[in-house]
Amino acid sequence: MSRVQPIFEPYDTSRSLYEHLGGEAGVRAIVDRFYDLMELEEDFSELRAVHGPSLDEARDKLFWFLSGYFGGPDLYISRFGHPRLRARHLPFPIGTVERDQWVACMGRALVDEQVPAPLVDRLVHTFFGVADWMRNREG
Repeated sequence: MSRVQPIFEPYDTSRSLYEHLGGEAGVRAIVDRFYDLMELEEDFSELRAVHGPSLDEARDKLFWFLSGYFGGPDLYISRFGHPRLRARHLPFPIGTVERDQWVACMGRALVDEQVPAPLVDRLVHTFFGVADWMRNREG
């Protein structure tokens, strides 16, 4: 018989991630910090280049998506239907560089917004899997 070993510290599951992150204000702050870092930090330049001239629409869409993803209101689904993440990202060139920059940028945003370290670890691990699934080109 095989056994699954946990790789993360336990955390309180009696509340949603949305609640753990501070609800609407907390999720918005994480998303805003994520896009601010993308604009400010040179080490996210390839990721920034994929987003076009304005980040305003991307900010709102990620906020709406993460609200529902974290267990809060399904703001994205109520506006656009099923997220179909991979299909919606196919027009954008996403390789390992963009994947890694996305995950690193989000990790920094979570830390900057003082999300507890055990939760940051879990979220970065999950985000890496999703970001890796979004890849649609080599490099």
